[in-house]
Amino acid sequence: MKRLIPVLALLASPAMAQDKPVLTVYAGDYITSEWGPGPKIEEGFEAICACDLKFVTGDVLPRILMEGEGTQADVVFGLNTDVTARARASGLFAPHGQDTSDMSLPVEWTDPIFLPYNWGETAFIYDETRTPNPPKTFAELLDAPDDLKIVIQDPRASISGLALLLWVKAVYGDKAPEAWAKLAPKVLTVTKGWSESYGMFTEGEADMVLSYTTSPAYHIEAEKDLTKKAMIFPEGHYFMAELTAQLKGTDQPELAQKFMDWVLTPDFQSVIPLANWSLPAKLPQDQWPPVMRDLPRPEKTLFYTEDEAEALRQPALDEWLAAFSQ
Repeated sequence: MKRLIPVLALLASPAMAQDKPVLTVYAGDYITSEWGPGPKIEEGFEAICACDLKFVTGDVLPRILMEGEGTQADVVFGLNTDVTARARASGLFAPHGQDTSDMSLPVEWTDPIFLPYNWGETAFIYDETRTPNPPKTFAELLDAPDDLKIVIQDPRASISGLALLLWVKAVYGDKAPEAWAKLAPKVLTVTKGWSESYGMFTEGEADMVLSYTTSPAYHIEAEKDLTKKAMIFPEGHYFMAELTAQLKGTDQPELAQKFMDWVLTPDFQSVIPLANWSLPAKLPQDQWPPVMRDLPRPEKTLFYTEDEAEALRQPALDEWLAAFSQ
């Protein structure tokens, strides 16, 4: 019988592992990229949940809407107010149950479904060793020589790409088509996601990349590289909060709620600045890392509510497609 004990132990191990509940979180591809917060979020939550947090990356909202009530997701991670009107209309999401009265956001937050975990503003990032005299305004960027190489993300698949559409719309309004006509020749390529774009920029394939005002913090803190900077335009920068939400039909409702309860805690929020390289949604500024406090910030914040963003989304996309189909 003693010889059977090791065998029985081996047979029991997979069963024991399977007994650990799994929280499936759909997230954007950047979450598990080398710059992303995925590993730290996974490690932090698994330390308190006695579960296995599993990230499934890709185009979050299109996948959720396609799968409908049959989705395997328990939580989604990485939506924003530019897409929440469509997400809310699906009826697939449950209230988060959190107090959002004391957030460190530049806008008031009262949404009972979608919970912000970070925020920032869109920006073009450049390397001063390759571009020593960058444009100082959005207008100067549009008028820059066409041999300037910029990488952006596809607004049909990327929240940052969609944010750029709305940023251009907020700055130029009815003249957005003319703005796109000027910008399009400078766009080297349009990638599906942010990670691919940013990788092209850091590899030296492009002069500038669409990202966020906080992106230089990564290079400063992790690489001691002061050459990557955000162009700060007086016309203003588009505000974007990234959001998480739990699925109404989750088969792990207690775990999903536990995750939502964790998102605004100091433990989670303190991970955001130096793992997600963005500003925390609920952490006082005096608790931000110095690298975040010291970054240049836009004086003017541009923002559309979800209803405004949804109304503008298709017209802005049509304008973008027209410019890039030439």
